[in-house]
Amino acid sequence: MSTAVSPAPSATAAPPAGAGRGERVSPRRLRAILSGSVGNLVEWYDWYVFSSFSLYFSASFFPAGDTTAQLLQTAGIFALGFLMRPIGGWMFGRIADKVGRKQSMTLSVLLMSLGSLLIALTPTYQTVGIVAPVMLLTARLLQGLSVGGEYGVSATYLAEMATSRRRGFYSSFLYLTLIGAQLLALGIQLVLQRVLEPAQLLAWGWRIPFVIGALLSVVALYLRHNLDETAAFTAQPETAEDQRGSLRVLARHPRAVLTVVGLTMGGTLAFYTFTTYMLKFLVNTAHMTREAATNVCFLSLLVFAALQPVFGALSDRIGRRPLLLFFGVGGALGTVPLLTALSHTTSPLAAFGLLLLALVIVSGYSGINVIVKAELFPTEIRALGIGLPHALTVAVFGGTAEYLALWSKGVGHEAYFYWYIAGCIGVSLLVFLGMAETTKTSHLDNSPMAEQPAKLSS
Repeated sequence: MSTAVSPAPSATAAPPAGAGRGERVSPRRLRAILSGSVGNLVEWYDWYVFSSFSLYFSASFFPAGDTTAQLLQTAGIFALGFLMRPIGGWMFGRIADKVGRKQSMTLSVLLMSLGSLLIALTPTYQTVGIVAPVMLLTARLLQGLSVGGEYGVSATYLAEMATSRRRGFYSSFLYLTLIGAQLLALGIQLVLQRVLEPAQLLAWGWRIPFVIGALLSVVALYLRHNLDETAAFTAQPETAEDQRGSLRVLARHPRAVLTVVGLTMGGTLAFYTFTTYMLKFLVNTAHMTREAATNVCFLSLLVFAALQPVFGALSDRIGRRPLLLFFGVGGALGTVPLLTALSHTTSPLAAFGLLLLALVIVSGYSGINVIVKAELFPTEIRALGIGLPHALTVAVFGGTAEYLALWSKGVGHEAYFYWYIAGCIGVSLLVFLGMAETTKTSHLDNSPMAEQPAKLSS
């Protein structure tokens, strides 16, 4: 059976990896990878700026009360946003597998920009009462829908664009830009802390980063509109069209789906704890000033971002499984002592060292999980296979991380949360121990792109 098929009329496909060029990445392919990564950065910035600035805007959307109560209510909306992620993972994954990766990525950034603009324009609780938190929730649900699809489709796009021997390296760009989005959010926070008075930030300054996010989304929309479609998608046989993005077909891969769930469970909980929640933790538990905590988080995330391509490239040399085991063992054994030490740390320098150690361990997951998941599924259901189980797991574990942490603190047993993280990572470790090395069983190597170069439209 012939596997050649012309690409969709509106799609331009990059040449397949290694087609006539060995393992060298062509400028065109590299441009597609970088453009997709920049768009990913903008979209995740819109998502993370909510958490970064919640210390400032939580009082604007809820009745007056103590700081922990307001943060708890804001964290509840943060968690509810995650409930939309499985729907987004299904919806955008299906679009990506049936229509194309490019179209799905373009649509997701439109929804994200709408959510950011809505937050920027929402009146305060003191002005419109209950309408304020309702509008905030609506905006967050739109963002959750968008980002739920973003991960699976971006992971698929980067994995399919990368050359076979450097898939770990190029796929790590997703988390590089994801962390870069947090850095951008914190960087803007640092600037605003220096140019505005605290009262101004609390009153109206927190709206500025959401306006910036809406404007940056226009840039992301332009980049994604001009992306090449992947050769793996365009080279699929016409006979497989009814197989694309099908839940029925996904059900034929239960082991892969469960592997994504087990892989994500401990990884996402550790990631959100030591990145998005850490700013609140240092302020609310270690009692650092907002400015000192922001500096610690910014510098540690800067190093963390630089580690992603290092771990990705290392996985191309030694395999994915050893790095996952490094994360599993280090996270299961080290989370409780690291968080305990951080909770009693008053020195920003000591906090930076402890947090950096935790993030080195987390890099064993974050630097390679994208390519591991992409290697588990065939082309026709890759975006859905990555996106849906990942989003479901993140909604349950990542989305509730802040809420459970603040709840544990509120009832006077914050250490319960530390043990909960360690236990979830322990479950993921069992999955790592039982899984095969995906570089040796990769479905990316069975793509039709390896047999037939995709045609390039003019």
